[in-house]
Amino acid sequence: MNLENRVCQNCKQSFVIEPEDFDFYEKIRVPAPTFCPECRLQRRLAFRNERSLYKRECAKCKKSMISVFSKETGLNVYCNPCWWGDGWDGLDYGIDFDPEKPFLGQLRGLLDRAPVSALFGLYNTLENSEYTNMVGYLKNCYLVTHSDSDENCMYGSMVDFSKDCLDCSLINGCELCYEDVVCKKCYRTFFSVDCQDCHDVSFSKGCIGCSNCFGCVNLRNKQYHIFNKPYSREEYENLMKEYATVSSKKNLELINRATEFWMKFPDKYIHERHNSNISGDYIYTSKNTHDTYIASDMEDSRFCALITPGGTKDCYDFTHYGTTAELVYDSLQAGDHVSRVLFSWFAISGSRNVEYGLFNVGCHDTFGCVGLKKKEYCILNKQYDEATYKALREKIIAQMNAIPYADAKGNAYRYGEFLPIEMSPFGYNETSAQEAQPLSQAEALKNKFRWAETAKRAYNITLESDQLPDVIRTVSDSITSEIIGCAHAGKCNEQCSTAFKIIPEELQFYKKMDLPLPKLCPNCRYYQRLKWKNPMKLWHRTCQCAGAKSENGIYQNTAQHFHKDKHCSNEFETSYAPDRKEIVYCEQCYQSEVV
Repeated sequence: MNLENRVCQNCKQSFVIEPEDFDFYEKIRVPAPTFCPECRLQRRLAFRNERSLYKRECAKCKKSMISVFSKETGLNVYCNPCWWGDGWDGLDYGIDFDPEKPFLGQLRGLLDRAPVSALFGLYNTLENSEYTNMVGYLKNCYLVTHSDSDENCMYGSMVDFSKDCLDCSLINGCELCYEDVVCKKCYRTFFSVDCQDCHDVSFSKGCIGCSNCFGCVNLRNKQYHIFNKPYSREEYENLMKEYATVSSKKNLELINRATEFWMKFPDKYIHERHNSNISGDYIYTSKNTHDTYIASDMEDSRFCALITPGGTKDCYDFTHYGTTAELVYDSLQAGDHVSRVLFSWFAISGSRNVEYGLFNVGCHDTFGCVGLKKKEYCILNKQYDEATYKALREKIIAQMNAIPYADAKGNAYRYGEFLPIEMSPFGYNETSAQEAQPLSQAEALKNKFRWAETAKRAYNITLESDQLPDVIRTVSDSITSEIIGCAHAGKCNEQCSTAFKIIPEELQFYKKMDLPLPKLCPNCRYYQRLKWKNPMKLWHRTCQCAGAKSENGIYQNTAQHFHKDKHCSNEFETSYAPDRKEIVYCEQCYQSEVV
């Protein structure tokens, strides 16, 4: 088919469907979308609660548990041991299809009845890691989310194959790291962004293969550098005594100095490594993958985000997970050898030919089912023979097109669209949608989205953050008994918990690394790191290399580029918005400056 321009029925903005997009829709036998890519992403993310956790009672065993679902959702929530156990059968909650009512409304009613798991992840792969969500293969981890294969890690998000790391986001294969963002295979690396294969590096950005560097940017295979200036080993060690980051006050000063220094150097327009024919941001070891953010090992895919390593191919509008997945469309939190998962939420472990599946594990040929494990030929949690299933499935699709579900804004949901945001059990501000496309409470309510009211907290704060010792060596073990007031005191827009505690394992880490105690709660620390990750959105821009220097005259090029003294004419799609302060170079100009 030819390229086609459409108008999003939700935001009323125009969007384009390319010929290769139509090829994919035809391959998996679905209609083309009626929502634009940005609204489709928002819709999926509004069903993704990564970090808002609640104490409540398991609906089955009545024991206390931690869950992403608050009591206000009204859902039938089981603790993970009960949900993954054999003591119940999802078929017991089956309902007959009603041809007189919109199908999606019937599915949402089933979600209210059938059991859902308190937390997401591979429960049976966790060892001493109860306070985690969206995880697998963890040992001795605490408040870690969207992470896999870690040991002794705390307060992290998207932490993979790492050990002894604290307060990090988007790291892979790291050890003894602290307050890092987008780092890979780093050791003893602190307060750094977008570094790889580095050790004993602090306050640095965009460095690869470096060691013993401090406050540096865009270095390759260098050692004993301070703010990009080389020193002998003896000079470096003597100077580092002055820069030793042992106090909270000095730490803050160094962070501000380092970030100001970073802004004087060019950034590559995209964060990527080892790819072929890609667009988006934070993409690694992938090919033929476009408009995608935070993904590894992807192939022939588009409009995807938050995809973990392990091999994912032929997917569109797929958000979160992967690890051997194919033909996934307009779904989230699907993965582990899944195939043809459509319009679904949490379909895992060998699931295939699953449509409108919620909490399906190891199922195949199911349509509109909730909480099924290893079932086949089921619709609304009722099982049929293969022929009856296929006939009823066709009947429902025809009914969905004839009697579509209409949300409060008047958007029509025929077969081929993911669930409307108003069906999400979460408040908009509890979900990843708030991080990607933030709304005020008034804006969310105007759009008919739920909003989770902040629970009134009455912590008995025993120590304010400004009363914390400034250096770790003066901190006694009794600090683990204190309830510390967050420096933001709930006055920020960062889901501040207003108070926090230092756990013993955390204190040991600070003492070992000679790091001062934090003054912000884990939620506020997370949002501070989030500022170093670019948004899931692209802008069309031109390289800011103006010949011998950058457009703003701040950066002086160190080599002659292919365009010589003329302004670089290369254009690109980038997640750096035009109003940002960074100096953004195309790949050719950037590589000329860092190699």
